Amino acid sequence: MKSIETTFEKELKDEIALLPIVELKANSVVLMENSYVKEIPILLEGIIKVRKTDESGKEIILYQIYPGESCILSITACLNDKQCNAEAYVEKTSKLVMIPANKVKLWMEKYSSWKQYVYNHYYERFDELLGLIDAIAFKHVDLRLLNKLKEHQLKQGNEIEITHQILAKEIGTAREVISRLLKQLEKENFIILERGIIKIIRTL
Repeated sequence: MKSIETTFEKELKDEIALLPIVELKANSVVLMENSYVKEIPILLEGIIKVRKTDESGKEIILYQIYPGESCILSITACLNDKQCNAEAYVEKTSKLVMIPANKVKLWMEKYSSWKQYVYNHYYERFDELLGLIDAIAFKHVDLRLLNKLKEHQLKQGNEIEITHQILAKEIGTAREVISRLLKQLEKENFIILERGIIKIIRTL
């Protein structure tokens, strides 16, 4: 987990401290698809997911945002005065600091730590999206599931709060497929399935 305290210089932290903290309930939308960005979030607590939905209603999770992180798609749209082409929502009750668009632009010139923060996000998200493309195009669903569970394990530990439906959206497949594969992993004593929780009990 990244920390604002260790990421930014004192002057920038002082500016951020003056901004209000917003608390959003589970499934609240942070950023609507095809909307202009008036402010961007820095997540303090919770999880933000960024998703893309096609005309048929099928969803895929592009990436997730954890405490200390922001949304690079909204930053990019903000800096270029463009509409954001994906939707961001909170998975569970979350706390955020919302940075006004004018400050997002001003800080790129004013604070070197902010500029580096944005560049780091570009690199990390681009790398994640390449991994997503690689997984969808070249890897079987079972391998994609294992990789996704390991990714969540790094962020959340051995008790992963996630539903089968959300996991399926992240991987880009049907919930029934994920449920079947998870039950097989449970049968092989790699995981324990509980309502909304996957407990990892052996190395995947």
